[in-house]
Amino acid sequence: MKKLFAFFAFCVSISSCSSTRWMSLSVQEPSPVTLSPNVKRIAVINRSYPDQKGGKVLDAVDKIFTLEGANLDKHGSEATIAALIAELSVSGRFDEVKESPISGNGNNNPGGYASMLAWPAVEKICKEAGADILFSLELFDTDSKIAYSATPVKVNTPLGDAPALQQEAKMTTRVKAGWRIYDPSLKLVLDESAVSRQLVYRGQGINPLLAAKALIERKEAVRQVGNMAGIAYAYSVIPAWMRVSRQYFVKGNSSFKIARRKAESGNWNGAGQIWLDQTRDYKGKVAGRACYNMAIISEVNGQLDEAIRWAQRSYEDYNTKLALRYVKILEGRKVRSNILEYQESGELASRQPAQ
Repeated sequence: MKKLFAFFAFCVSISSCSSTRWMSLSVQEPSPVTLSPNVKRIAVINRSYPDQKGGKVLDAVDKIFTLEGANLDKHGSEATIAALIAELSVSGRFDEVKESPISGNGNNNPGGYASMLAWPAVEKICKEAGADILFSLELFDTDSKIAYSATPVKVNTPLGDAPALQQEAKMTTRVKAGWRIYDPSLKLVLDESAVSRQLVYRGQGINPLLAAKALIERKEAVRQVGNMAGIAYAYSVIPAWMRVSRQYFVKGNSSFKIARRKAESGNWNGAGQIWLDQTRDYKGKVAGRACYNMAIISEVNGQLDEAIRWAQRSYEDYNTKLALRYVKILEGRKVRSNILEYQESGELASRQPAQ
């Protein structure tokens, strides 16, 4: 027990004596899929429906073996389309996003992607919709498996309690939505990716039929998952804000204590002025930490090139070990920042979250 207490006290002392503190800031990251800045109008189509010629029979068989409810895929795919359009419309990145009444041939490959649209068909859809680019939902599939279990219970009858078995039906449904983005001007498929989610439903009854009937609410659940899938895919083409963590030095000399209090109160410019003065300190350790903190201040102010220079100076001139890792982080941010600048083309591409 004494050894455990000593170890705990040692950990606390190490934590309280740490020379660094963590802070966080919001950074904007480029979207995974890059669209040309000239893309302002988007047409959206739903090709996940069974092809009327070749896929209808196959889809009917698929529904029997996967226990899919009537129109389950249809309702889910419609929710996905609506969510995608809504999210892209409010992003500020595009002038117009709308569903096209022309969808081309459907999907004759249950559980997989529809065959690629021919470019003349893509051009026709975009021309009719006045769109620069085409988003196509080419796969929306629900695959369900059901399992039964029984639990002994007592049932109240006119003759008194009687033993019975309560049936529980457990259904696991996998929902998969797949998209393609067609660029008619380049004749390129810019992206082909799918989002998959799994849902679990349970129903109870005194016999398997009643237990299974309790699962009918899964249609609304599939719609909700379809909605989430649409929003998730919208953010593949919209830059996103996220919080990142950074370490900064709070110890070096007495001036660092004052700078630390200013930073903790949100006065980063005041802290930065102190750290700038300390970059000229005769002690290399203090100067190196001050240079590192100036890199932090520069990143907070959005000056990535300046941040890289300060971090490099901290490592190269004063051998501040933490600075080398920070240089790599900043260089990565610089590359992504260049991509983001291209994606935005000088316009606001997404909404910054509340601080």
